[in-house]
Amino acid sequence: MAGLRIAVTGHRFLLDLERVRNGVDEALDYIRARFPSAKYTVLSSLAEGADRLVAEEALDRGMILVVPMPLAETDYVQDFPEQSSREKFHHLVCRADRVVQLPNQPTRAESYRAAAEYMLEICDVVLAVWDGLGGQGVGGTGCTVKRARQRGLPIAWVHAGNRKPETDIATSLGDEQGVVTLENF
Repeated sequence: MAGLRIAVTGHRFLLDLERVRNGVDEALDYIRARFPSAKYTVLSSLAEGADRLVAEEALDRGMILVVPMPLAETDYVQDFPEQSSREKFHHLVCRADRVVQLPNQPTRAESYRAAAEYMLEICDVVLAVWDGLGGQGVGGTGCTVKRARQRGLPIAWVHAGNRKPETDIATSLGDEQGVVTLENF
């Protein structure tokens, strides 16, 4: 195999980051062992939380980063209210091998759904940092995993709490936080 493309989907608000990071490392190790390749590409839109955590771990391993941009960058960064978050986003974009500007969609939610769909269309494997529940939004992690399952894609699922609905309050899955489940490998 000349290369392997890994799509990232996951929650923005994460607790127990060390456990989640360990789960991401375990998932990436498994993917590399299962699919030996000279080149690994991680597809991440670099939202706060899981997208960035996986991108950082992948870059630290020498993997290529491709950023499917769901909105114009100047609009997208409005989702990151803290200056430090915007700076981290820009830092990771600068480390990316390529940025793919996706076509405009009628709504913000549809833009996120379109970015997820783009990644699912071109990926070989999905790495999901997810609580296992249905999505809280149109382009959410639960919806993306559902579509990946419908397509029979291999999924490395790092168990991680999401947030309380309608809030930014992160939750934890306790002992399950960071556990890895593998599907369709």
